[in-house]
Amino acid sequence: MSPSAPPADRPVFTGLGVLSAFGTGLAPLAAAAARGGTGFAEVTRFDVGRRGTRRAALLPDPPPLADAVLGAVADACRQAELPSGAPLLLALHSDLNTRGTAGEVSAGAVALGLAGVARVYTGACVAAATAVADAAALVGSGRHPRVVVAAGHLVEPGVFAAFDAGRALARDGELRPFSTGRTGTLLGDAAVAVVVEAADAAAGRGARPLARLAGWGRSGDAHHVCRPRPDGAGVARAVRSALARAGVDPSGVDYVNANGTGSPMSDLAEARALREVFGGGLDRLPVSSSKSVHGHALEASALLELAVTVGALGDGRLPVNAGWLGPDPEVGLDLVLGPRADARPRCALSLNSAFGGANTALLVAAA
Repeated sequence: MSPSAPPADRPVFTGLGVLSAFGTGLAPLAAAAARGGTGFAEVTRFDVGRRGTRRAALLPDPPPLADAVLGAVADACRQAELPSGAPLLLALHSDLNTRGTAGEVSAGAVALGLAGVARVYTGACVAAATAVADAAALVGSGRHPRVVVAAGHLVEPGVFAAFDAGRALARDGELRPFSTGRTGTLLGDAAVAVVVEAADAAAGRGARPLARLAGWGRSGDAHHVCRPRPDGAGVARAVRSALARAGVDPSGVDYVNANGTGSPMSDLAEARALREVFGGGLDRLPVSSSKSVHGHALEASALLELAVTVGALGDGRLPVNAGWLGPDPEVGLDLVLGPRADARPRCALSLNSAFGGANTALLVAAA
């Protein structure tokens, strides 16, 4: 086995449902990411007249959050031709509506033939990736042959106002990961669901995997309530853990979908983490942040970015790092600044970080 080949018994993804600012399904999202066509526009869903930033990547007429999530779950189950009885792990933003939304999703999931919501994750921007890692552990241990993971976040006035007041949103209305002149992030809508299944269970029923979950890693550096640890040590630990679990050497990674929020400090810390793990190989490793196209979907962001990464492995088109103005000399990454049709990645990392120093790394291999 080559050092970049994941073990054959790793969990696989057999179904994927996506709702983003580009519409329903993975195809329009993947196409936008591959050409760097952003979904940002002036917010009209609620009043932003007094906000410093007025743009986000929003659905024009979104359904209620529970309905959006259930739509993605139904699409994922349909694609996987999923047998009944699988548990659902759900990532949501923590607010006064969380319990009610989770209850609605659980009832709807039972109607779809699932076992209902087994656990709700509210761990900020790593919530969905944490749920995927837990699903992989449940499948790998034999406790369940398959688990559905879902996440949703629709941008609403309170969260928008909080991010704007904290000066976390890009003041010029563009999300520019790793670029000179970057000033912050922009929010986006998303509802995503994925079916995580044991490889032998999928093979036994003739299900065709979309991709393999080769490895996963998690870490917490607890450096600051919202600022990243400057050297990116926590991110590096999560990446190393994912690579070690998969038995993959750093040289076996073909692409990184970085957390890349457009924050000056966060992007620099992540670049340092990648340099720590990949060394000189980082100069030849394509990196981009698909947030630059679809926005930051908070608790749903990791699942949305996983979907983009699965799409890149499937069609060979790397997501473009949009919003580019010029190089930041401290970053030093091989950023994907235009279409790379000949890239054909076989193994990719999807990274996420959250307030409080939580970090996740999902290593995905082509089916």
